[in-house]
Amino acid sequence: MRELIPYVLPASVQANFDVVQQECAAEQQALFAKAQVCSTKAAQALLRCQKENGSWCGDLTGDSTLLSDYILLQLWLQPAANGKPWQPGSTKRIKRVARSLWKAELPTGGWNQFPDGPIEINATVRAYTALKIAGEDSTTFRMKRIRDLILEMGGLQACNSYTKINLSFFDLFPRRFVPTVPPELLIVPGNVLYEMSSWTRTIVVPLAIVQALGETRPTPNGMRIEELFLPHKRLSLPRKDRISEVFIQADRLFKLWEQKGSRKIRTKAIRAAERWTLEHMQHSEGLGAIYPAMMYAIMALDALGYDRDQPDLARAIKQMEDLLIEQGDTVNFQPAKSPVWDTAITAFALGEKGAVDQQIITKAADWLLQKEVRRKGDWSEKRPDLKPSGWAFEYDNDFYPDIDDTAMVLLALLHAKASDPERQKAVEHRAVRWLLGMQSSDGGWAAFDVDNNWRILNNVPFADHNAMLDPTCADITGRVLESLCRRGMSERDPEIQRGIQYLLITQESNGSWYGRWGVNYIYGTFLAMRGLHATASPHAYRAIRKGAAWLCAVQNEDGGWGESCLGYAKGRFVRAASTPTQTAWALLGLSVTDGLQASAVRRGIQWLVDHQRPDGTWEEKLVTGTGFPNVFYLSYHMYRNYFPLFALSQFSKTRSEHGRVSVT
Repeated sequence: MRELIPYVLPASVQANFDVVQQECAAEQQALFAKAQVCSTKAAQALLRCQKENGSWCGDLTGDSTLLSDYILLQLWLQPAANGKPWQPGSTKRIKRVARSLWKAELPTGGWNQFPDGPIEINATVRAYTALKIAGEDSTTFRMKRIRDLILEMGGLQACNSYTKINLSFFDLFPRRFVPTVPPELLIVPGNVLYEMSSWTRTIVVPLAIVQALGETRPTPNGMRIEELFLPHKRLSLPRKDRISEVFIQADRLFKLWEQKGSRKIRTKAIRAAERWTLEHMQHSEGLGAIYPAMMYAIMALDALGYDRDQPDLARAIKQMEDLLIEQGDTVNFQPAKSPVWDTAITAFALGEKGAVDQQIITKAADWLLQKEVRRKGDWSEKRPDLKPSGWAFEYDNDFYPDIDDTAMVLLALLHAKASDPERQKAVEHRAVRWLLGMQSSDGGWAAFDVDNNWRILNNVPFADHNAMLDPTCADITGRVLESLCRRGMSERDPEIQRGIQYLLITQESNGSWYGRWGVNYIYGTFLAMRGLHATASPHAYRAIRKGAAWLCAVQNEDGGWGESCLGYAKGRFVRAASTPTQTAWALLGLSVTDGLQASAVRRGIQWLVDHQRPDGTWEEKLVTGTGFPNVFYLSYHMYRNYFPLFALSQFSKTRSEHGRVSVT
């Protein structure tokens, strides 16, 4: 056999190559030093906003519809007095809400669902109506421009059922053309209510009470919005396919039942809905601890005749008011509060960085342990023998512990050591068992329930709010796998095997994963990659590499990453300006590839370093959180700060573990 003689570079070429290597190593060292300084400043910024009890909670905001709905709620709560209709514009808060609505208007008129997004029909109709209720003259140029835009988009008829139902309470949209939600759902056999998502459940039960009682409230001076109806366009319930026709026929039967059905059965159903609502308002910051459910609960109790000083109604109104954010002359409403979520991610990011005063992290751990859920909630309908545990998203929401939050808290508690180690050990054991027990039959994990996938419900007329179900998703499944595997589980465990298989099956052909609770493919991909990597499964290697290649392919020219909410409607990745949150997500995905994507990582880290503000925070104008795809999006105001810290810490840790990162 011929002997292979190794090729030796000429001395001059070798010298040039060595110089290039040295220069790259120097640049890498400089970037590493900058990243450490950057992460230290980020950690200090987060530590400054820790609350006295050890928790963190940033603002959580949505779109203008929350302001619009608040005006409708105030109108509902203010009946005519002395024969004269209430004038919303006469109250200071309503005036401030109206001013805030105007500030949120697009330069060309109308309102959108997210920054840089197009005008959206529901947000625009609701804002126009709210402003008119608040006393805005509909003959002004601004209002006429909005009206014309609404008509161009198809008029009020083009709105979804959620908007039409809210307007029907004031006879601003014909009741016969909105979906009926019968309270009999509470008493019919089959437990249909628990086949709906948890958030839909908390909405439809009080909504059924309001509809069943059939009362409409007057508008100021008999105000109407007939000008928003597109002439000659018929009114009808939403139709999707043949199956939806069946539900439309059922809706007609529901309406007939309302008129001619048994009063005894209807009364029994209303009382069952009332009991369910009151029960689920206990041990919570409000029904479901989310804005729309809390709003409908207030309306339902009011419709049932509860006095304003009755404890349940008074507390519900107070809890709704607590969602208000007042900043100078501007007001906004949070759809919910996120203390457990923010505390867990912040504590984990700080823990990954290390070198943080352990007493600070211990305060966070002690607070998190206090928030463990110890009561059975709605999830127990399908898991009756599972012992309760887990964490909700909010301060208090015992009926709805969140699988995603529970996985995140368990990750945080890897670093955050409580003052009572034995108690922490017991809590963690319960939470792991609960998390394993909440795995769905397809191997994935959803947000609140198990096997909440009865797809036929997506055809009911009310389902156009795009939130009837709580299906399993790659982002939560990835986080759960990372959480469990960092506690010693592996692919030898059947639950982990099924989770791995779920992620391998749900990966898109281009290497990405759909993100349900964050915008969008970047979010799903980074979490799926981290989950698969944590399992150490050889079967996951190819999927991780494919995901990394996709992340590199969608990196922006400036080195960061950005993705638009428009991708949900288009069913594909839609590029946007780089954001600190999405840049951090992409880097966190690439951090599990052992330096194989070093160039992309360096550019991403450099983007974070370059865009950090002097106080250690980052600015972010685009929305990166998802409430309901295509319907409602969320701005988590702390995302822009703790996710970059997490990414910078992972960069430093990876470099330390693997030495100098490849410069190729």
